[in-house]
Amino acid sequence: MRKVFTVFKITVVLLSFICCQELMAQERTVTGKVTDLNSGEELPFVNVSIKGTTRGTTTDIDGNYSIGVQSNEEILVYSFIGYTAREVVAGNQSVIDVQLEGDTKQLDEVVVIGYGTQRKADLTGSVGSVTRGDFNVGQVTNPEQLITGKIAGVNITPNSGQPGAGARIRIRGGSSLNASNDPLIVIDGVPLDNSSIAGSANPLNFLNPNDIETFDILKDASATAIYGSRASNGVILITTRKGKRGQDLSVNVSSLMSVSEVTNTVDVLNPDQFRQIASEQASPAQQALMGDVNTNWQDAIYRDAISFDNNASISGSINDIPYRVSVGYLDQNGVLRTDHMNRTTAGLSLTPSLLDDQLKINFNIRGALTRSRFADQGAIGAAAVFDPTQPIRDPEGLGGFWEWRNPDGSPQLLSPRNPVGLLEQRDNRSEVRRSIGNLQLDYSLPFVEGLRANLNLGYDISRGEGTDIIPSTAAAGFNQGGSISPYAQNNRNLLADFYLNYVRDFGNAGRLDVTGGYSWQDFLFEYPQFPTVNEEGVELTPAGIETRPQYRLISFFGRANYNLMDKYLLTATIRTDGSSRFSPENRWGVFPSLAAAWRISEEGFLADNNTLTDFKLRLGWGMTGQQDIGSFFPYLPRYTVSDNAARYRFGNTFYNTLRPEGYDRNIKWEETVTWNAGVDYEFLNGKVFGTLDYYYKKTNDLLAVIPVPAGTNLTNQLFTNVGNIENYGVEAAINYNIIRTNQLDWTIGANFTYNRNNILSLSNVAEDAVGILVGEISGGTGNTIQVHTVGFQPNSFYVWQQVYNQDGRPLENVYVDRNGDGVVNEQDLYRRGFPDPQYFFGFNSQLRYNNWDFSFVLRGNTGNMAYNNIRAANGAYQGLRFPGYLNNITSDILQTGFQDYRLRSDYYLEDATFVRMENISLGYNFGNIFNSNINLRANATVQNAFLITNYSGIDPEIPGGIDNNFYPFPRIYSFGVNFGF
Repeated sequence: MRKVFTVFKITVVLLSFICCQELMAQERTVTGKVTDLNSGEELPFVNVSIKGTTRGTTTDIDGNYSIGVQSNEEILVYSFIGYTAREVVAGNQSVIDVQLEGDTKQLDEVVVIGYGTQRKADLTGSVGSVTRGDFNVGQVTNPEQLITGKIAGVNITPNSGQPGAGARIRIRGGSSLNASNDPLIVIDGVPLDNSSIAGSANPLNFLNPNDIETFDILKDASATAIYGSRASNGVILITTRKGKRGQDLSVNVSSLMSVSEVTNTVDVLNPDQFRQIASEQASPAQQALMGDVNTNWQDAIYRDAISFDNNASISGSINDIPYRVSVGYLDQNGVLRTDHMNRTTAGLSLTPSLLDDQLKINFNIRGALTRSRFADQGAIGAAAVFDPTQPIRDPEGLGGFWEWRNPDGSPQLLSPRNPVGLLEQRDNRSEVRRSIGNLQLDYSLPFVEGLRANLNLGYDISRGEGTDIIPSTAAAGFNQGGSISPYAQNNRNLLADFYLNYVRDFGNAGRLDVTGGYSWQDFLFEYPQFPTVNEEGVELTPAGIETRPQYRLISFFGRANYNLMDKYLLTATIRTDGSSRFSPENRWGVFPSLAAAWRISEEGFLADNNTLTDFKLRLGWGMTGQQDIGSFFPYLPRYTVSDNAARYRFGNTFYNTLRPEGYDRNIKWEETVTWNAGVDYEFLNGKVFGTLDYYYKKTNDLLAVIPVPAGTNLTNQLFTNVGNIENYGVEAAINYNIIRTNQLDWTIGANFTYNRNNILSLSNVAEDAVGILVGEISGGTGNTIQVHTVGFQPNSFYVWQQVYNQDGRPLENVYVDRNGDGVVNEQDLYRRGFPDPQYFFGFNSQLRYNNWDFSFVLRGNTGNMAYNNIRAANGAYQGLRFPGYLNNITSDILQTGFQDYRLRSDYYLEDATFVRMENISLGYNFGNIFNSNINLRANATVQNAFLITNYSGIDPEIPGGIDNNFYPFPRIYSFGVNFGF
């Protein structure tokens, strides 16, 4: 800590010296705005300097500037990469607005970085950006859907087809085994906590995608280190839409209707096939259990779902106060019957500038109310195994549904439940309220030109509650007389950031941009507890112990950017983080980074080159940390109070017990070191442009859950630092503006990523050990199918090698004796494949002809495998031999003929390569209609239009690689209209 404060003392002394130097000159202030001559758009980060001096400044995000002038004869020089420089004599003018003539280069794009913004041309790190005009379209419920398939190195896998379901986002693969691999998400300067909220399928679905302006993704450590302990998995910066100064009143109303359908189901025996096989394989007593109807249970649980998404916004500027107000209402039905979500959102943004633009205010507040009814997803698995010869409904059944029952009429405990009954007899409803907002004040200090103070105060509050009701007439609630289970959770996240930023142009000596600041963030979680009661109010399960865990992050950070002659760029950052999740001895971590770039295209030998119009080489190194470790205080010896169902009796009195928890006093940060080398290129003044990067990451002090010997701790599974993991790869992106005229505009883009992970060491696991078994599967208790082993990819599949006959049919319970000892046992299991793709890619096209526009996004994965747990757990005649009930069988039984389930056979490992047409969209702009100022645009979209794969299951794109009870991704047809005036 003393070192940190010493650095800050030195910084204060230096700034004070600068202040004294600047105050020596008496001067007046000239303000103005710099815009593009052709488009009229504001130009941020234009260099404005006094000719022949070292005094200068840059324009802000809106193109505004303010500079001190000491005499009327001084000349103001306006320069910007890609634009022709202009010189203007100050004279007695107090306001000087300037237009610069530019070209079609991409270099003037501005991207958001941590605690500020930067020109794309000045970046030294690996940053990907997607703006509103390039977002995916259609029925987009969650923010991450807007950029799926758009950015190299970013793999977004939907968790399921459930309404509002989130996605697994991986930036350059995962860096941890058991700690979080999710990126840090920052919305308008407020970092979110990645934890979920009770009653919500996705912690991100509160943000209306229609309110988003840009995504900026920080990928390498030189870009992310400014966020320190939360940046090992990359950072996603989301900027919402705002009004602009001088903007006329603008009203926008949009409405979208969509229809979702299931395109694929589990391939199981039809009723006739089931009867035939049962007559051959089942006993007479089991055959007698068959019914006399034909039921397709999967058709019975799925439906075509209709959804509506309506949005309205008003933006403009009143008395030079830009504003934007938006509201939205989404009503989305799931393809699984009874699944439903509706979401109401509202947002307000104010961005005024006061005190002659010296004080810039950015105020944002957003709220969402989400109501959901969650379908029982157990119905998906039940529909795959329920006897297809039985009816859906039975007037004498349980709640009117046919069920497997005992002779006394009670439901069988082990048999599957009626899938339709599971859906219609369970009522799980929730309501989640969430609000996020911030007030950011950016003040240009008048006594030091180029010095700004920025204060950002923010919050993120969510409250979720719901009740899960199962009636006594349902098979699932019959024995206990039904059940009523309330649940709730409250999350609170408070933020206070403050930093100073100093920018100075030294003319030929370069330009310096220095930032130093402090961050404080506090997280509080409340978990209220409720008893579960039956319909008569009898307590079935007593309420647990209510907990209110809280942790805090305190940080000091700094960054320096140096630009010499717009050719040589250097960025250095450092962040010191303290987290209350770790012991005082390990609480603080220091995370530095260093990056450099060389804009080779600005050298003299390429100055007159009209082909290679931009070429930049980037090199970066940095260290980031990981404090998002799940448990709040894993270093503390602590006791857990038992609930009322686990009390100990002394005499006639029952007492709650205290159970000691396992802990590791020495647990500390994961630290990830990243190297990155890349190039940015542009040909023919922006006609072709893109990036190419190579990266290498190594995570030290890897956090994982490992088994520990009995008696060495107070648990048999301990969360601790265990070893190292490496991650490396190549990513490339290219964009081609094929043609750009007033009538025809066609742009295509492609991205490709190769990524590989390897476990380098597991220090608390013996060298010759198998590793850490993970990846639980259905079909038995405690079975796993994956393993963490040194020298292999995390989550590698761990299976027996199947033996086949001459006809290519698998031989039951016959596996390769891989170690040659004459016995096939656990020693013959081997590692084959892994669930994460080695290669993934995206291709997109945007075509506009007159008023028509057509676009599509195609993406795919290859180099990974999926375990078909549905087939493994249901693909044997064993399903016909359970006493008192019959299970249907997957159709691969016709090829295998397996008598018993063979869960660990690599027969069930399949290539998960796929190519998916993410969306296809066709639109038409009608222009102004009815001789008014109302503009009308209509569009039609198909999402998940087609899928090319050899995978035999419902879908090969499965988070974690284990296909079991998976909610299918629907195909969605949408039609929308947009009115603007």
